[in-house]
Amino acid sequence: MTVKNIDQVFEQLAKSKFRSRFCLKGKELDYFNQKGIIEIMLHAQDFLKNRLAPVQPINDGKQTPMRNHPVFIAQHATALCCRKCMSKWHNIPMGIELSHEQLQYCLDIIERWLVNSTSK
Repeated sequence: MTVKNIDQVFEQLAKSKFRSRFCLKGKELDYFNQKGIIEIMLHAQDFLKNRLAPVQPINDGKQTPMRNHPVFIAQHATALCCRKCMSKWHNIPMGIELSHEQLQYCLDIIERWLVNSTSK
């Protein structure tokens, strides 16, 4: 499976009324600024490995909260919140365990969104 071009994904996400409305603010932004990108990305890796990487994630479609952590906001903004969205937006098929390449692709997208969102 070939992952999508990240620039193209961000162009598509920007056209989505739902995805483009997400931004870091309030306690999620404060938490991001307190912890920094390195620690936040360690959280992202843990969340993705445990909540999205398995063949059949527990509570798929409902496993990513809409608030309370910068990574959760980034996951919704980038359509990396559940396997159905990952399939639709990123061509990552459901029913398989995420490969190292797919996991890294997801982390790269989340990191880019977080950096872009906090540098405005």
